[in-house]
Amino acid sequence: MKSVVITGSTRGIGRGLAENFLARGCQVMISGREPGPVAAVVDELARQHGAGKVAGLACEITEGGQLQALWDEAVSRFGRVDIWINNAGVSAPRKALAETDETVIAKVVSINLGGILLGNAVALRGMQGQGGGQIWNMEGFGSGGQVQPGMCVYGATKCAVNYINKALQKEVGGSGVQVCTLSPGIVVTDLLMGDYDTSSAEWEKSKKIFNILGDTVATVTPYLVDGILRTNRSGAKVAWLTTGKAMRRFMTAGFNKRDLFSGLPSQP
Repeated sequence: MKSVVITGSTRGIGRGLAENFLARGCQVMISGREPGPVAAVVDELARQHGAGKVAGLACEITEGGQLQALWDEAVSRFGRVDIWINNAGVSAPRKALAETDETVIAKVVSINLGGILLGNAVALRGMQGQGGGQIWNMEGFGSGGQVQPGMCVYGATKCAVNYINKALQKEVGGSGVQVCTLSPGIVVTDLLMGDYDTSSAEWEKSKKIFNILGDTVATVTPYLVDGILRTNRSGAKVAWLTTGKAMRRFMTAGFNKRDLFSGLPSQP
């Protein structure tokens, strides 16, 4: 039975990962910024999977002490941490950099870059101390070199994930610690929709692409969890939206109409 810590797991991809790990018999530590949502998710998942399988702690990932407390609580509950997933992150409104407020820039960089560095540092120390474990860092737009107008701030932080993973894989070489990459592709969450004015022409254009290449949390997260549980080497990557899959989606788009956003509320 593996024990798993997932940052940012009260909703979206993080929660989907948690549900699927629990369904496969793992123990899971839920985390989010606010105590209320953490407690609510833990209660719900405990009713479904058993109180001994799931625990939670509110954690601000820009604070190293809080991340350390998250690690310590997981070890106290489950004995060790086998898998640590740096999932928590925020997006930014799609704007040119010159039009982006400096507080937005600072927040995105602090959480998406600073948070992932601190999360890795805490997990690395803990796993080196216990003799091994896996760290998974979450890719996003920009990790693969993608560039679009209005995505400078977010894309830069996600581009850094690629460097972090490569650097850490060298640092852990020869140890029992593994550093790996998780790539969910385009997943319909409030993080994705929050970047857009959904009444705009830009959203209508983007939505067409998302309906071709995107998927729901319920579709993507079981695949990601199964891939993680099969992995036993540092440097591994579990990716949902591969190049081949994307090409096939575009080739069949005219025959396979999809609407992933039907019934979802519009964003203001």
